[in-house]
Amino acid sequence: MPNDYDHTIDAIGLAALEQHLKSALDCLCYPGKSWVPPREGVSDVVIIGGGMCGMVAWLALRTGGIDNVRVLDRSPEGLEGPWLTYARMETLRSPKTLTGPAFGHGTLTFQAWYRAQHGADAWDALDKIPRPMWMEYLRWYRRVLDIPVDNGVSVDRVEPEGDLLRLHLSGADSGSILTRKLIFATGRDGTGKPNIPGFVSGLPQDLWAHSADDIDFGALKGKRVAVVGVGASAVDNAAEALEHGAAEVRHLIRREKMPTINKMMGIGSYGFTAGYGALSDAWRWQFMRYSFVTQTPPPHGSTKRVSRHDNAYFHFGKGVATTEERNGAVRVGFTDGTSYETDFLILGTGFTVDPMARSEFGDAADNILLWQDVYQPPKGEEHRDLGRFPYLNPDFTFREKVEGTAPWLSNVYCFNYGATASLGKVSGDIPGVSEGAAWLAREIAATFYAEDIEQHWQALVDYDTPELKGDEWEPSVLETGTREGKVA
Repeated sequence: MPNDYDHTIDAIGLAALEQHLKSALDCLCYPGKSWVPPREGVSDVVIIGGGMCGMVAWLALRTGGIDNVRVLDRSPEGLEGPWLTYARMETLRSPKTLTGPAFGHGTLTFQAWYRAQHGADAWDALDKIPRPMWMEYLRWYRRVLDIPVDNGVSVDRVEPEGDLLRLHLSGADSGSILTRKLIFATGRDGTGKPNIPGFVSGLPQDLWAHSADDIDFGALKGKRVAVVGVGASAVDNAAEALEHGAAEVRHLIRREKMPTINKMMGIGSYGFTAGYGALSDAWRWQFMRYSFVTQTPPPHGSTKRVSRHDNAYFHFGKGVATTEERNGAVRVGFTDGTSYETDFLILGTGFTVDPMARSEFGDAADNILLWQDVYQPPKGEEHRDLGRFPYLNPDFTFREKVEGTAPWLSNVYCFNYGATASLGKVSGDIPGVSEGAAWLAREIAATFYAEDIEQHWQALVDYDTPELKGDEWEPSVLETGTREGKVA
C-alpha cells in the first residue's frame, strides 16, 4: 500500500515545488541576518568543493547569517563530485528516504524533488535512486538555492598571511585570494589520494588503472580483465567491463570469503551521529577499526550486476603480491605462490587517507597531527590505515603535531572523509551530512564571534535605536500616607 504522507506536492512540477520551498524558507527568515564584521578584500569562508558536502555547508553558513562565503570547484559545472565521473554504480546504496543534504527542509529532499515530477505512485515503485538521477537532483539543489560555485578553479596551495589564509589558485581571474576560514569539502579522497598498491610499481601504465581513473571500457572489449578487490567500486568497475564486452572478468580477492554484513548500517542513528565524536579515543578506535576490518560488503544490486554474467568470477584467498609485464599482458603473482595472466588490471583498492599527500598544505602537511601520533591501540588492535587519519579538534579543524609549528591549521576545516575517525560519518555520507553541516556552521560561527568580540561589544555599547519614543506613557505621582494616617 502507498505510504501515508502528505500528497500536496505530488506531480505539482518543479516550479510549484520551488515556490513551496521559497515560502518555507521565508517563514524561517532565511537567509539568516548577516552579523560577521566585514574585512575588505577578504572572504569569511572559502569552501573547496561544490558537490553535496560543499553545498550543504554553504547552506548551513547562510542559514546562520555567514554570507561572505565563496565555493570553489575544479570540475566543470554539473560534474562536481564523483557521480558522473568515476562513480559507476547503477544506483545509490543509501535508501531513497534518507533526507541527505536537505538541512531540515522537507521540500529540499530528493523525495520531494522526485514526487513533484513523477507523483506518489512512481515514488512508491522506485527502489533505489539511480546514480545519474542523484546528480540531477544535486544540480537542482544548486540552482534552487542559487549557490554561487566558481567552477574550473583549483586551490593549489594554502599559506598563512597574518591571521588570514592566502589561497593560490589555478583557473581563477586572480592568482590568489584571502580568507579567514577554509573548508575542505573534498569528498572521499579529500584528505588523501587513490590507494595504489606497491605491486604495480614498474608495471606499464597502459596495462592497469585505479577504479577512480578515467577508464576506456570500450577498449576492454574481448580482453581478459582482472579486478583487485571486492568492494563497491571494484564490483561496479567489473560490471562496466563486462557490459562493454570483456572476454572475462576475474575478481582477485585477498579475503577468504565475501563480506556480507554492513555493520555500520546496523547502528546508524542520531545517537551515533551526535555521540561518536564525544567518545574516548579508545572507543572511537574500537568502533572504526571494527568497521574497517569487517569491511563493508558491495551493494546487493552491484554484486548481482556482475554475477549475472557467465564470464564473471570471484576468486577468494588470492592476495596479489607481484605484477609484471609479459608480452603485452600482465602476469599476476599471488601470495599463495600461484599466478595468473590477464590483459588489463583494475585496482578496486579504494582511497588512502594521508594528509601529507595533499599538496595544498605544502610543508605544513608534515605538521598535521594524526591518530597514530596520539593513540596507541592495544596489542592486536593496530590498524595502519586508521592511524593515518587526521586527529581533528571537535570543530573539524586540523591540529598541529608540534605546538607553534603551524598554528594556522586551526583555521582549516576537514569536512570530508578524513574526519571519519575523529567525528564519525557526518562529512561525506548521505545519512549524516546535514547534521555535520549544522555542527560545522555552529563551530565556525562561535569562532568568528569570539575572534571579533571587541567589535560585537562595541556594537552593543553604540546601539542607540530607541524601542520606546517617550509618548507611550505618562508619569504620575503616587500619593502616600503617614503612619498616623495623614497625607504626606
